[in-house]
Amino acid sequence: MRQELLSLPKGLAEEVSRNLVMVARLIDEDPEQAYAYARIALRLASRVAAVREAAGFAAYATQKYSEALAEFRASKRMTGSVELWPVMADCERGLGRPERALAMAGEPEVQKLDKAGQVEMRLVAAGARRDMGELDAAIVTLQSPELASNTVQPWTARLRYAYADALLAAGREDEAREWFAKTLEADKDGATDASDRLAEIDGVEFVDAAAAEEEEADLADDLVLDEDDDEDEAEVAAAERATDQAEYYDEDDEEYEPLDEADVDATDEIVVVEDDERDRA
Repeated sequence: MRQELLSLPKGLAEEVSRNLVMVARLIDEDPEQAYAYARIALRLASRVAAVREAAGFAAYATQKYSEALAEFRASKRMTGSVELWPVMADCERGLGRPERALAMAGEPEVQKLDKAGQVEMRLVAAGARRDMGELDAAIVTLQSPELASNTVQPWTARLRYAYADALLAAGREDEAREWFAKTLEADKDGATDASDRLAEIDGVEFVDAAAAEEEEADLADDLVLDEDDDEDEAEVAAAERATDQAEYYDEDDEEYEPLDEADVDATDEIVVVEDDERDRA
């Protein structure tokens, strides 16, 4: 890539390079943003093969398969390399044309690919078979010396995973479990979800610890709110009792204020009968 950028003026080369770096940095975590940077680089240097390739991968990551295929073809014309042949075939799958992907798997370009490229082409061809509903053919397509090898290569985990997934889709659960386990052995970086697929086959359910803690915290908050409500109700009841007792005063209290006569209702008058008068009666 650096050699290709040398054909540009220095300032332009630096600008294009910065955009390509951002594409590489963001393509996995934020493909839409990576695509935006790729479009800038493409506008600045559309005659650079590396730029066309980067634009192709950015479009591919955002499922713009027609655009990606056009960029990959442009890069191939500029360089003469067949390195992008498998991803070009996968773009055909993305466009709903699995037959074209299968046709590409039989082209002479495949023989020019390195081992990694040939394995990738086999994965694409198997995917095309599955797109067409040919599960048994997909399984046969994946059966290869690379699959049977005990040596772990960069492509081993993905190849084993695709084989296990095809077996499971065909209803061959025991074999699928075996190959998901083999995938897990080769997948040191956790690039696949083989462990989850194994657990699913075995009927094991994982508990999300973070979700469980959040649920417990919510329950604790609810209890605190209930206690606060109880306290509020108690305060209200106490205030009501205090209001009911407001008519009783202590004359010795400094804050006691006797009622005016005009405020006293005759029906409220209380007659006190002395003990002597009670006895005479």
